[in-house]
Amino acid sequence: MKRRLCVAAAVAALLAAGAAGQLLLARQRPGTSPVVGESVVAALGGLRTLAAEVVWFRADRLQDEGRFGELVQLTRLLTFLEPHEPEVWNYSAWNLAYNISVRMPREKDRWPWVHEAVRLLRDEGLRWNPHSAKICRELAFIFELKIGANYDTASPMYREEWRKVVEDVAARNAWAEIGMDPEEMRRLERLHGIDDWGNPQASAIYWATHGLATADEDDVCFLKETIRQSKVLYSKKPGAAPRKSPKGR
Repeated sequence: MKRRLCVAAAVAALLAAGAAGQLLLARQRPGTSPVVGESVVAALGGLRTLAAEVVWFRADRLQDEGRFGELVQLTRLLTFLEPHEPEVWNYSAWNLAYNISVRMPREKDRWPWVHEAVRLLRDEGLRWNPHSAKICRELAFIFELKIGANYDTASPMYREEWRKVVEDVAARNAWAEIGMDPEEMRRLERLHGIDDWGNPQASAIYWATHGLATADEDDVCFLKETIRQSKVLYSKKPGAAPRKSPKGR
């Protein structure tokens, strides 16, 4: 019986890996929507749950052993298997931003991992879960703590790199590239006195506010506290200069 379960789990994992490869290709095609990915994931049928359980078990083992490089690949597989589970996206992003980044021997090599965590949540997680307050919560927290506060020795560099991203977007008035709506940004400027979107605390406020609309009681408390703390940190403006408001479309 035990052998049969092992064989079934192995088959499920192999099928999942094949489907994940197809889904990855689908996501890389311009204009591909989550609907396309749904058809790929649906092909697994009932084996998807079994495959996900196998992958989760392996992921826990890798985390306990500190094998975070391998864990990155495995957690990406989880996002393919369970794209509508916010916990999966948050788990993967946390691993990138907090576990992998600090293992880089050079500080300048940490930012790509932190930035990838932001993009994973913003560009993929919210695309599959557009109304997820939990993903917004995790995204806001990365901006507030990992980038916007002195969480590790590379934090000042993270802020410089994020400012470059925002300044490039602002110069082209391409706010959609970082998931932001100019109308909502202007509303938050009036509400919170924001005048510098290059400050990561402004992004923390944006995403925390974005998540409030669909948050449950626990998430509401967390998001409101994130907004309060980010406003305090924003007011200190470490090395920041005022930036122009986003132009209307």
